[in-house]
Amino acid sequence: MVVPALELVELGVSYDRPVVEGFSLRVGRGESVALMGPSGSGKSSILSCVVGMQRPSSGRVLVGGQDMSGARAGRRARLRRELVGVAYQESGLLPELSVAENVAVTLLFDGVPRGEALGLARESLAAVGLAGHADKAVDEISGGQAQRVSIARALVRPGAVLLVADEPTASLDRVTAGEVIELIAERVRATGVGALIATHDPAVAAACDAVVDLRGRA
Repeated sequence: MVVPALELVELGVSYDRPVVEGFSLRVGRGESVALMGPSGSGKSSILSCVVGMQRPSSGRVLVGGQDMSGARAGRRARLRRELVGVAYQESGLLPELSVAENVAVTLLFDGVPRGEALGLARESLAAVGLAGHADKAVDEISGGQAQRVSIARALVRPGAVLLVADEPTASLDRVTAGEVIELIAERVRATGVGALIATHDPAVAAACDAVVDLRGRA
């Protein structure tokens, strides 16, 4: 039996009041799931638990079969680096680094030799159609290309099993947004990772294999 990329079991998150209660979700390998809902519906809290930035108040978070929910902060951080790639609304590229160095930065942080890290970065850039941009400065690429770099960075680690994308097309025009979501869907199928994509865009949701709408949970 193939272990799913992500499994949430009766997830609960509370602050001064419950924000998420009894939420369960399964994302298979090679599957993309859109997470939709208005502000206050719990999207951000769910994503924060999935990537290990916080522990849920109740329930379990399993990424590639590894329990993130019961782990201490240090182990959650390690599991996040090893198993999860994250792409945000803004690409978050570092202007002092080249495009390839931006993709390789998490590998370098973990002590991967520079030559090996840059080699993996170039492979990941080629996979998103940016093979000729590896040595460019960040200010030499477009917004759509920067988001492609963000996806390449999220998927650069060979052992990653889950891509988490938080509004990855929100700052892009509609044509570029369509290209980026098509790219995400293609890379998910090609690499066999699972993808959880938080979005307000019906077009993004339509490109995913499944949609979970949190409306009514706020």
